[in-house]
Amino acid sequence: MDNLAMHISNGIVDGPVAAAFGAVALVALALCVHRGRQDLDDRLAPMAGLVAAFIFAVQMINFPIFTGAVSGHLLGGALAAILVGPWVGALCVAVVLIVQSLVFGDGGVAMLGLNVTNMALIGVAVAYLLVALLLRLLPRTATGLAGTAFVASVLSVLVASQGFVLQYWLGGTTDLGSGLGALAGTMAGVHLLIGIGEGLITATTVLTVAKVRPDLVYALRSLRPLPGANPIPVTGGAR
Repeated sequence: MDNLAMHISNGIVDGPVAAAFGAVALVALALCVHRGRQDLDDRLAPMAGLVAAFIFAVQMINFPIFTGAVSGHLLGGALAAILVGPWVGALCVAVVLIVQSLVFGDGGVAMLGLNVTNMALIGVAVAYLLVALLLRLLPRTATGLAGTAFVASVLSVLVASQGFVLQYWLGGTTDLGSGLGALAGTMAGVHLLIGIGEGLITATTVLTVAKVRPDLVYALRSLRPLPGANPIPVTGGAR
């Protein structure tokens, strides 16, 4: 475990596949910048900085996976999606990944496109789609918001983990043969545990913010509440 890396390290996936996902990540992040500028206001801008800093700290909790070269950690995609929305949320996670790679050596620089795709793009997108669905089905109460955050966290982590399986299938430097299914199962099993931990952290954090400053929770402001529910107010809260 001497070569334990927080994210995908250089040499895990071959150059052409890494370059292809790097291009995908660049295009997607450019779109996020364009759309995110429309959301930024005096509430969202400072909140984005706080979310990025919190995710950076949470991602330092590391869980070894199936080799000494790859490990898992809390992703923060659901937290970012709920608090600052999908566009700015993806940028927050991407900035964290870039800083960790360039400054701390967590994840290979050549693999940034892979890591950004899995954690910043897939993780945030899946989380926000689930949040948008669940907040229209569940009552927008403290219990409903906590359940939404937990479920979105667990499932987004699971889906993001399978992004790595797809990337390894396309360009893994070691031929696993029939072992690819075992890899997928291992990633899903480990990330289920990680997702449960992340779900608890996300639910607790989102509930805390919603009770104090519900107007800072992007999902509560932007998604239409269920008719007849007793929603968490988005304009009140202690300051």
